[in-house]
Amino acid sequence: MSGPGRAFVDLHCHTRASFDSLSDPVDVALTARRRGLTHLAITDHDTIDGALRARDARVDGLAIIVGEEVKTAAGDLICLFLERAIPPGMRVAETIAAVREQGGLVGIPHPFDGHRSSLLRDEGLASLAGLVDWVETHNARVMFGEGNEKAAAFAREHGLPGVSVSDAHTVIEVGVASTVVDGDPSTPAGLLAALPGAQLATGRATYFVRLVTPVAKLVQRARGVRRVPPVDVAGREDAS
Repeated sequence: MSGPGRAFVDLHCHTRASFDSLSDPVDVALTARRRGLTHLAITDHDTIDGALRARDARVDGLAIIVGEEVKTAAGDLICLFLERAIPPGMRVAETIAAVREQGGLVGIPHPFDGHRSSLLRDEGLASLAGLVDWVETHNARVMFGEGNEKAAAFAREHGLPGVSVSDAHTVIEVGVASTVVDGDPSTPAGLLAALPGAQLATGRATYFVRLVTPVAKLVQRARGVRRVPPVDVAGREDAS
């Protein structure tokens, strides 16, 4: 989809290209369109292979944004509008610079979810807020605590747009949460222009669906698919 109008966008979604999902990329794209999304960012862990497959399927009425959830040396970043995969394990600022070289955008995923690799557990990283384009102020997979509320407060404090995402790891979750914008978010400039006026559709994944992820990890590991630990510039595995 392109051109002006109202768009329904999910900026964080996984397929079986990730180590923790079994969802076929084309099935994810078809489901997104059936559920009313017009734009879907596929952001598999440390790879763009699933996003490219979904984009090449050319599902009518759905624009695929090629993205990646990159594990930096200090936690995850959502990186969009990529032409090449960003390698994991670099420092946050280096990762952001690599995305900017491709003309891409960067967001902070689930920043206060204590169960996942969240950037803001290191208080010093809050100073990097001026280098990113949005914060996930509603992540449908934040099941416990006040992670989303804290993320919304952080976004307000730093003058950043907030987005609502499904963070889907199963087809069932696709479209459970999304961001509604006016304009054309199919390009970096268009998405940036649209985000300040966004409306958030804040559904949640069920706890049962969230439990599918450990099973997916086991299946993918049996297939030889697993997340590579980030390595710092000295070649040591990062402990985060």
